[in-house]
Amino acid sequence: MLIDLEADRILAAARDVADPVSAARMVAEAFLVVSRTADPATLAPLVERIAALRGEPAEPRTELLFHTLSGVVGTRIRQPYATRHLEAALRIFAAHRLNDDALSVECALMCTLSLIRPHEVRPGFAHLVDQLDVDPVRRARLIAMIGLGDAWAGNLVRGHAGLCAARELAESAGRLDVQAEVASWLIKISAFCGDLTASAAYLTEARELAARVGSSWVAVHIAECGAALYLISGDIEAWVGALELLVNSAIGANSGLFFEHRWELATHYALYGDAGAAQALLAGTPDPPLAWPGSPALPAWRGWIAEPTSAAAMARVEASLAGLNRPVERLSRARIAWLLGAQHARLQRRVDAIRLLEAASSGYAAIGAAGPLTRVIAELRGVAMRATVIGELPRALTTRPPSGQPLTAAEDRVARAVAAGLSNREVADRLCVSVKTVEFHLGNTFRKLGVRNRTELASRLGPLV
Repeated sequence: MLIDLEADRILAAARDVADPVSAARMVAEAFLVVSRTADPATLAPLVERIAALRGEPAEPRTELLFHTLSGVVGTRIRQPYATRHLEAALRIFAAHRLNDDALSVECALMCTLSLIRPHEVRPGFAHLVDQLDVDPVRRARLIAMIGLGDAWAGNLVRGHAGLCAARELAESAGRLDVQAEVASWLIKISAFCGDLTASAAYLTEARELAARVGSSWVAVHIAECGAALYLISGDIEAWVGALELLVNSAIGANSGLFFEHRWELATHYALYGDAGAAQALLAGTPDPPLAWPGSPALPAWRGWIAEPTSAAAMARVEASLAGLNRPVERLSRARIAWLLGAQHARLQRRVDAIRLLEAASSGYAAIGAAGPLTRVIAELRGVAMRATVIGELPRALTTRPPSGQPLTAAEDRVARAVAAGLSNREVADRLCVSVKTVEFHLGNTFRKLGVRNRTELASRLGPLV
C-alpha cells in the first residue's frame, strides 16, 4: 500500500538521523501516516521505537511524542495505562508551550479526543490551527479533528461543516486514507443532521476508500457509524444487527459509546421480550467509571432493563438524566429520553410519554440533530393520535366480532394505527416490528372483523374518540 510505503520511507530515513529528537519526530510522523490504516498491533512497534529514543534529561518534545503514541495505541486496545499517557502528553504540551509546532498540536488534539473531551477541542486548538502554516494533508487532519470535536460535543451543524471541509482538503490532496476516515465520521453526523441520502453516500464512500487503502482503522468505524444511519432511517433490524456486531467483537472498543452500545442492545432485547438475553448481555459488564460519558444514568438504566414495564424503574432513569450535563452527554440525554418516552407510549402512559418525548425533541433540536428529531416527532404524533385511538374497542367488537375471535393485543395495536391513517411502513416503524409482521396482523384483523380494506376497517372501528 502506498501509505505503508510512505511510512517505511520516513522510518528508514529516521535510522540515519543522529539527533534523537529529530528521529523521534520522524517516527511520530510515520505513526500519523499509518494511524488511519493500521491496527494496534502494527502501531505498537512504533511506540517501542520512539521509547528507545528517550533520553536523560528528558527532552519535552520527545516525551510529548512518546506519551501520545503510547496513549493512543493504549486507548485503541483499552489498556488502563492509556489515560495516564494522554494526560502526561497534554501537561507537557501546556507546560512547554508547544503551540507553534504543528506536530505537537496534532498530538495534543489526538490526546484530547482520545480522553473523550471533545468540548475542549475548539477552545483549546482551533486558533492554533488557524495560525499554523502546514501542508494540505496535515491541515485536513487537524480540521477533521476539530470538526469531530464540535460534533461530539453537541454542535452537530458546525461539526458537519468542518468535517466536510476536511474531506474536500483530503480529496484534493489525494489522501484517500484521511478522506476515508472523515467519510466514516460523516456517515453518523450526516444522519444525525437529517441528511440520510448523504449519510448513505458516505457509507458507500468510506467502505470503498477503506478497501482501496486497506484501512483496518476506518473499517471499525463503518459499522459503528452505520448503526446511527440504520436507527435514524428506521431500519431497526439493521440497527440491532450492527449493535450485535459492535458488542460481540472488538469493533468500537475505544468509542465513547462502549457502554451505551450494550445498554441500547439490552434495552431492545428487554422491550421486545427477550429478558434473558438482556440480562446475559449486561451480566459481565460493570457500570463504567464516573468520568465516563453517560455514567450517571447507566446504573438506573440497568435497573429499567431488568424491569422494562416498571413505572418506578423508568422514573429513576428519568431522574438520573439531570446528571447528564456535560457537552459530550447531550446526545445521550436526548436518546435516553426518547427511549423512555417511546416505552411509556407503548404502555399507554400518555402524560409520561409526552413529557419525555418533548424533552428528547428539545434536546435534539438544541444540537441540530434533525435526523432523530424527525423520529421523535413521529412518536409524539403517534401519542397524540393515540388520544383518539387508544382505549377499549367498542364493546360489541371486543366481545362479539363477526368471526367470534377477539383481536389479540398486537392485532388491536396494528388495527387502530392503520385505521388512523398510517401506512404499513409507518406502523412498523412505530411499533418497532417488520412490515411483514404488520401485514400478518392486518390480515388476521381483516378476517376476524369481516372487513376487506382499510376504509372498511376504519368504519368498523367507529369514530376514534
